[in-house]
Amino acid sequence: MYYYSLNEYLKKTFGEKIYKLSLNGGMTCPNRDGTLSTKGCIFCSKGGSGEFATDSRFSVTAQIESAKKKVSAKIKSGRYIAYFQAYTNTYAPVDYLERIFTEAICRPDIVALSVATRPDCLGKDVLDLLYRLSKIKPVWVELGLQTVNCKTAEYIRRGYDLAVYGKAVSELKTLGVQVITHVILGLPRESVADMLKTVAYAGSVSDGIKLQLLHILRGTDLEKDYLDGKFSALTMEEYIDILCKAVEILPKNVVIHRLTGDGDKRILTAPMWSADKKRVLNAINREFCRRDIVQGKHSMKI
Repeated sequence: MYYYSLNEYLKKTFGEKIYKLSLNGGMTCPNRDGTLSTKGCIFCSKGGSGEFATDSRFSVTAQIESAKKKVSAKIKSGRYIAYFQAYTNTYAPVDYLERIFTEAICRPDIVALSVATRPDCLGKDVLDLLYRLSKIKPVWVELGLQTVNCKTAEYIRRGYDLAVYGKAVSELKTLGVQVITHVILGLPRESVADMLKTVAYAGSVSDGIKLQLLHILRGTDLEKDYLDGKFSALTMEEYIDILCKAVEILPKNVVIHRLTGDGDKRILTAPMWSADKKRVLNAINREFCRRDIVQGKHSMKI
């Protein structure tokens, strides 16, 4: 079977390879500032999943220029996606959001705006802003669903019900904003069937999906449970088998933005095999070839 990769989508949409620039809007999260909780999601590091983003003390323009230097050897066109990654990037006054998002999206070297956020942080004023921005250039909103299992969602301290995610997706798609859903494979207490149920649901409502290996990071409550022997991390073989099954059940029009993801090696407790990105990607590619899973939406045959 064939799957629709992000690389293919970007080349089809923009005519060339495009890189994401990870930015930091200096925001926090209602799951951290006391609105919902002060603990955050059980797996989330102090950096709020923004370890690879630039320093929020600098302007958006300065962050973009700094991030461009990091990928300068990999890209020739000089066109990028502005990706607000760290913490919850719609959790701020809308006038502030408008200022930083506009600063990014109006640059000639930026082809699209991608905003990572929570589905419970999309008020009408934020939705109106995203709609206005989408008339300038494409806007993507990345939502951290992680799982559809309500017991797992409670354990990881997600802080919202599945219905909240569903409402957010519906509202965003009504505006013409693309929705990319984050799913974590390997969450404690979940069977393979549980994980695939989440993938199937996310694939049925999203424009794109990020399939993420569960990383156990130093200093998180998840690490405490792992070190106490309450659950085991997936082996590479287990993860790749689940990944293959996930890709096989996704609709052919859903863009796969990520097949695994990186954990910051400086704070990674487990699984340590995931730190060798090249080895992991080679293993995924070998197993995809063995199972005849190939990139290429336009010659789709399942």
